[in-house]
Amino acid sequence: MASVIVVGAGVGGLAAAARLAAAGHAVTVFEQAETVGGKLGRHERVTPAGTFRFDTGPSLFTLPQVAAELFAATGGGGLDLVPLDPIVRHRFADGSTLDSAAGDAFAERIAAAFGAPAAADWRRLWRRAGRVWAASWRHVLTSPVDSPLRLAGLAWRLGDLAAIAPGRTLRALGRTHLRDPRLRMLLDRYATYTGADPRRAPAALLAVPYAELEFGGFYLRGGLGTLADALLARCEALGVRVRTGTAVRSIAVTGSRAAGVVLADGTAVAADVVVANADALHVFRDLLPAPGRARRLGARSLGGFVLLLGVRGHTPGLAHHTVFFPRDYDAEFDAIFGTVPRPADDPAVFVTVPDDPLVRPDGHEAWFVLVNAAPQGSVDWPAVASSYAGRVLDVLAERGVDVRDRLLFRDVLTPADLEAATRSPGGAIYGTAPHGLGGLLRPPNRAPVRGLFLVGGSVHPGGGLPLVMLSAKIVADLIGAG
Repeated sequence: MASVIVVGAGVGGLAAAARLAAAGHAVTVFEQAETVGGKLGRHERVTPAGTFRFDTGPSLFTLPQVAAELFAATGGGGLDLVPLDPIVRHRFADGSTLDSAAGDAFAERIAAAFGAPAAADWRRLWRRAGRVWAASWRHVLTSPVDSPLRLAGLAWRLGDLAAIAPGRTLRALGRTHLRDPRLRMLLDRYATYTGADPRRAPAALLAVPYAELEFGGFYLRGGLGTLADALLARCEALGVRVRTGTAVRSIAVTGSRAAGVVLADGTAVAADVVVANADALHVFRDLLPAPGRARRLGARSLGGFVLLLGVRGHTPGLAHHTVFFPRDYDAEFDAIFGTVPRPADDPAVFVTVPDDPLVRPDGHEAWFVLVNAAPQGSVDWPAVASSYAGRVLDVLAERGVDVRDRLLFRDVLTPADLEAATRSPGGAIYGTAPHGLGGLLRPPNRAPVRGLFLVGGSVHPGGGLPLVMLSAKIVADLIGAG
């Protein structure tokens, strides 16, 4: 049995801690915040009308089989999943609407909304997406990938390589396969699920919409933050010590091996193994440090500008998730990823309004509004937060959903807030942006220091709840049984 310290109680840290404890290790988790969950954040607002509760991180639960395997492997029960239909409602600048659904039902909806040729295009792309997903699952998502040589040396079949199209972008793939510009725009949006610009993101990210639309999208009753509660309960049942409000100053190294951590108050805590559930840049720049590796990590991913709204009454026409597209999507990517980043003037706006009495008072709605944003530092978000919040509400009004006269309150979260809450440099949600030929390569789970492992959305296999849980499985398997 090894003594293991986990730095950070996000989903990756808690999932790794539960797996390692189930394997017989003695595990302690240190979390700087007073609550667990990391980027799976929550926000509560008490008003005379009642209490509003918001998820401030992920708002869609996908690949439920990954979570089911995690809880089964650690002796826990299931989650209270609510299937969503539509998974997302897409509203385009020309006034058209398209509701996504799991399986071939989506192609049928495309045919009804945009015509049979558009549906035929989508079905052809979807056959390719299935091959990309199968190859990604088999070779990348469930295995350690430590280097370009490791990726290149995998036993790819020719059909896999043809589908993954190394060297091509997601944008180019959409332009090749989809004639309808609205479907191209819809496909582009999935690059932002990984914090990337679709014009520079690898075509292999076609696996992202496949994971969502083939296996379905879900909501957790009470909010997705309840996943953190369930993981914490698993950890505690397995004897994991979870110490919140306890920041780690550095990772201790003896010789060439991790030897524990030093807490913010100077206390040294020894361990045989350290698992860092922190942004890879924070690990290599601040905790280790390893400045050479930090410099090689590349540009930061997208951040998020978030409005949390208490809205009086009911708003017709909204699904659980609704995305409002602009006329010129490229103008948004130019603003965020350009030489001089700035807030996008006419952005895509993603709105989540759960029909769940556990998160809002009767007669009200709890709105989570997300706009893609450049990281803190490239934009001074605290300085522009209030004015840009007003601009986002104006954009929604211009697109037919005006709630400005029904607002009970408006709370704003920017990349600066995420940076402060989670120590993610710049408030970048996904760490580094997966751009270019190396877009499939995230920082590996095994660190250059023996006995140190990395888990979470900034490292292999990537961001999003299911991939973070897969990273925890990869790390636990690398460490082995006690």
